[in-house]
Amino acid sequence: MKYNFVTIEGNIGAGKTTLAHLLSKHYNARLILEEFADNPFLPKFYENQEQYAFPLELFFMAERYKQLKELLQTKDMFQHITISDYLFTKCLLFAKVNLPEEEFRLYQKLFEIINPQIVQPDILIYLHTPVNKLQENIKKRNREYEQGIPNEYLFTLQETYTQYIKQHNIKTIFVDASNADFLNNDEHLKVITDALNTEFEEGQHYLTLP
Repeated sequence: MKYNFVTIEGNIGAGKTTLAHLLSKHYNARLILEEFADNPFLPKFYENQEQYAFPLELFFMAERYKQLKELLQTKDMFQHITISDYLFTKCLLFAKVNLPEEEFRLYQKLFEIINPQIVQPDILIYLHTPVNKLQENIKKRNREYEQGIPNEYLFTLQETYTQYIKQHNIKTIFVDASNADFLNNDEHLKVITDALNTEFEEGQHYLTLP
């Protein structure tokens, strides 16, 4: 393993948490998982986005900051690798999609104050998953408030993620996850672990699963 801090990102339903669990087990790594269920505004947001988007995003930013700050500042002598299923910049990307312009500008100012205090990952694994596969995964995991997410919203998030990755020189393993089944297909997981044993240059590096 060439990296101490690995972050996995992708759209809603891309399989981030599943892969994070598997990599954590494989490397005996410390695991940081997004605590989305603790956000009281999330179900309300899907019912009324206009009213609840700003408190939703503020709550997420505060919780992610607190979680990353605490865990990454606490050294663990037995676990030298950390795997996370979210990138802190996710705050800004979702806010850009969900907030009106004036609220987004305010949110961005808060983000820019907080972001420099966060340790950035050594490498990002981005799971690029077609919207129809995302919808299948969303239905399978059966969170009631997610069942009505429109395709257009997922397309917009997808575009926001890919634009950000292309515009910023982040060291990224860009995975075509169209047929990904990390849980049941050992070969798919091996493609990822082999990549993490490789010293990549800055920029995007594309992987296709067998």
